[in-house]
Amino acid sequence: MAWCGSTEVFLTPHEVHADPAKFEKAMKANHPAIAPSMLYAWAAITSGVPFANGAPNLTVDIPALQELAREHNVPICGKDFKTGQTLLKTILAPGFKARMLGLNGWFSTNILGNRDGEVLDDPESFKTKEESKLGVLEYILQSQLYPQLYGKMYHKVRINYYPPRGDNKEGWDNIDIFGWLGYPMQIKVDFLCRDSILAAPIVLDLVLFLDLAQRAGLRGIQEWLSFYFKSPMCAPQLYPEHDLFIQLMKLKNTLRWMMGEELITHLGAEYYD
Repeated sequence: MAWCGSTEVFLTPHEVHADPAKFEKAMKANHPAIAPSMLYAWAAITSGVPFANGAPNLTVDIPALQELAREHNVPICGKDFKTGQTLLKTILAPGFKARMLGLNGWFSTNILGNRDGEVLDDPESFKTKEESKLGVLEYILQSQLYPQLYGKMYHKVRINYYPPRGDNKEGWDNIDIFGWLGYPMQIKVDFLCRDSILAAPIVLDLVLFLDLAQRAGLRGIQEWLSFYFKSPMCAPQLYPEHDLFIQLMKLKNTLRWMMGEELITHLGAEYYD
């Protein structure tokens, strides 16, 4: 909480983030609840430029900037590009759920040595990253619907700064699953990758798709672009979709809808009439 403006109105962070007018007033007063990334987002939105957030910070995840995007007819989408370890989770977890394989635990650790790793080595900086990584499994597996399979799942995420690794990154996962009659099994994944190589195509796709969205008159949250993010954005009354294959279907169907084509159902019944 802090004073805001020359009239010394006392605004809470919730008030600042909830209303575009109060946000802009607080921004001019250098209110501590407005992060630097929010300033970039405000500048882009008010300039009519679509905004995509490749980092885990909140930025446009507040009502004030979402409303501002609608007012300025600007498309916005999720946060934190889905590149390495989380990409694999959104591929594997839907498979476990589809085959009703239970999950006792999923331990993930990351080793990286660049500036990103150095920043995330700080516990406070890691907090938002951890939230975006942890939320994936809970949404995909829906433990409230399948308590016997996923109700006791233990999910741990670690990021370790290791300078010799440089820009290369290693994501190591230990997955404890169980199957028929509760028989325990394990899966080990060691993903050696480079974030920049995985992220570059995402950036190019988002530039093209956000430009297309704006040309098509779409504004505000673009849920159909969830495919690219660890933390997808959606309307307040909905839940974010993390299943990579459902995300891809939403992406394809949105493009087909924009082209006036029939939507993909994979029903296949027409082949056997």
